[in-house]
Amino acid sequence: MTAIEIKTLIDESLPQAVIQVVEDASPQGLELEPHFLVETMLFLHSHPQLYFDSLSCITGMDNGAELEELEVIYNLYSLPNDIHLMTKVKLEKKNPVVDSLTGIWRTADWHEREVYDLFGIHFNQHPDLRRILLPADWEGHPLRKDYKEQSYYRGIEVKY
Repeated sequence: MTAIEIKTLIDESLPQAVIQVVEDASPQGLELEPHFLVETMLFLHSHPQLYFDSLSCITGMDNGAELEELEVIYNLYSLPNDIHLMTKVKLEKKNPVVDSLTGIWRTADWHEREVYDLFGIHFNQHPDLRRILLPADWEGHPLRKDYKEQSYYRGIEVKY
């Protein structure tokens, strides 16, 4: 099933959820309206023709200073239907917030914590949103393009 066919199925129930089909990605994907993320993902998880039962990965991306936006990218897989799909949402860099998907896929828990830790994206309703890779008192989010390296951490010079 192609991303265009999946979009057609989604449009029947959630006509405002999909912003565009992303055909130049591998796998093909959909850009989603952030306000409809959870509803759309529930649809993708529960629809019998799709049944995306596996959330393989969540990652973040900083699109740079000129766009002032961050992306959250989700890779889904349907084991019974052998379908791969990438979905993404774009968020404002000043206050990047999106709803958590831990209520649909438990694997979202640690993936969302990693994106929070490295990009500073907040996931509403996450059961335990705290740093997972860096110390709790670390300043900033190192995969953002505007990240400034610390000179000292706990009195020790940090050399890069």
